[in-house]
Amino acid sequence: MSISAKTIPDFIESLASKEPVPGGGGASALTAAIGVALGNMVGSLTVGKKKYADVEAEIVELKKKSDELQAALLRLIDKDAEDFAPLARAYGLPRDTPEQQAEKDRVMEKALRDAAVTPFEIMKKCAEAIDIIKEFAAKGSKLAISDAGVGAIFCKAALAGASLNVFINTKAMKDRAYAEKLNADADRLLAEYEAKAGAVFAQVKEQLR
Repeated sequence: MSISAKTIPDFIESLASKEPVPGGGGASALTAAIGVALGNMVGSLTVGKKKYADVEAEIVELKKKSDELQAALLRLIDKDAEDFAPLARAYGLPRDTPEQQAEKDRVMEKALRDAAVTPFEIMKKCAEAIDIIKEFAAKGSKLAISDAGVGAIFCKAALAGASLNVFINTKAMKDRAYAEKLNADADRLLAEYEAKAGAVFAQVKEQLR
């Protein structure tokens, strides 16, 4: 069974265990998927309402994008786990001779890249989700606006969580040029989208208080 297909109690139990996966990357992807789904729910409660007829086409399109994002994020839970396995094996490779050390370095570098790229993909999906949730919050049913706020803050947390799974891998890379470029790309997403998600949450909160 794939990790994403686990029941909620089983996923939580696995997360709390000493097993290496799922970990922070998979948890971040799941959190983002939940955040997207909450925005999607706002859309579901908007479609078909006369009051929102003028934005219905936009909401339908946002819902379609949300459906695709939810599915992509669930796939990334499993991809994150798949990418960690080679890295875990690489740490156990022998390094008793110069040849063994060179081979270990080569395998480690590739495994670190793979293990960093997936959480970065999760970050990019979180950014897409925050943009979509912002639209749901602005145009969707006001009866469900709290769900848009929750969705935004979930995706913000997922974005930040996934970034740590980028940084823990780039920190160990020997190719510092590649590592610093990936770090910079992750930092740019954090700077832009933590602020966007925070603004959506603040706007929703202001409307509810």
